[in-house]
Amino acid sequence: MAAAPRPRLRLSRTTVAILLVCGAVAGGGRWYVSRAESAQVASAREAKSGSPFKVFATIQELMDSTVDPAADGVWDSVAVISTEAGVEKREPRTPEEWQEVRRHALTLLEAMNLVVMEGRHAAPPGAQPKLGELDPKQIDVLIRANKPSFAAFADDVRATTLEALAAIDKRDVKALVVAGGKIDQACEGCHVTFWYPESAAPR
Repeated sequence: MAAAPRPRLRLSRTTVAILLVCGAVAGGGRWYVSRAESAQVASAREAKSGSPFKVFATIQELMDSTVDPAADGVWDSVAVISTEAGVEKREPRTPEEWQEVRRHALTLLEAMNLVVMEGRHAAPPGAQPKLGELDPKQIDVLIRANKPSFAAFADDVRATTLEALAAIDKRDVKALVVAGGKIDQACEGCHVTFWYPESAAPR
């Protein structure tokens, strides 16, 4: 004997809409809970590591965006340029020009703290080494194996940049040129040691 057909439940459009809204709210609640749980996990990890700092950029990206422009701002502030019109001697003269050079020096000084932060890789994934450079993964290994040496190079850049700051505050162009040369030597020493140790002709 065939079973009697079950009566169908007919819902009004209003009822269906209410059910959909309730479902969405419930789902949203789960989403908010998930986000809250993620925040708690991140907070716990941060507390475990003992550091509130997070590393995003690689050393290469930090160099391109911060270190190189700041160093160039110090080096290029004093120059002798030969053109068809003659020889131009460039140096900061006005308070505004000296202040601009000082900004570059301060940026370079603080950037060294960023360069040596734990967990910062040499270059983004897939980055290709320049001519004469080690592969980024090799650079990472070299830095991890020689952290004190890497930090010492950063200290050298800081020390020479402080000399540049002192020259800037005294508005001493000659001393600024000398300090700029020392900054260049400190930077190049790090590059030769960690980026292209096997190159006979560093860039």
